[in-house]
Amino acid sequence: MTPTIEAFVVHFGEMGSRWGINRTVGQIYALLFVSETPLNADEIGMTLGISRSNVSMGLKELEAWQLVTLSRKTGDRREYYTTLGSVWDIFKAVAAERRRREVEPTLSMLRQALLSKPSGSEDRYALERMQEMYQLAEQANNWFDELQRLSPESLQQLMSLGSKVQKFLVVKERTRKALRGPRA
Repeated sequence: MTPTIEAFVVHFGEMGSRWGINRTVGQIYALLFVSETPLNADEIGMTLGISRSNVSMGLKELEAWQLVTLSRKTGDRREYYTTLGSVWDIFKAVAAERRRREVEPTLSMLRQALLSKPSGSEDRYALERMQEMYQLAEQANNWFDELQRLSPESLQQLMSLGSKVQKFLVVKERTRKALRGPRA
């Protein structure tokens, strides 16, 4: 590995725990991401200095997140791995998996809780707060569905609009307040 690639791989390993994956999985992913050609498990293990079993477990985790693709070479029984094509495909895959693991169970729990009858003022208040959280999570979930349908080019355009949309909303809010006039 070149020093540049090694720095990238080490950084991804360190960041792994902050992202909910272990260090080895982060390093494997980073190595595959910057590799020009697909790598097999033995090549990954030798390059990173980790055991074959750790490589195998890491690849299974990356497969579960749908972040790597598997291929074979004619005449070779080994499996070769690479990351998804574009960074936008990777972004979509990570977001979809996080939604499946984090957002959907929370929405399900909130739906179930909101079906219960409040037993007093404490429950009533808690259910009102849960309703607010549910509405926000549901709205974000619906927005995510819309984002998943966008092409990488459209996603990139949408992200570059960020500050322009914020400025538009600030102007809109100021205009709305001005039209309402001073409160009596």
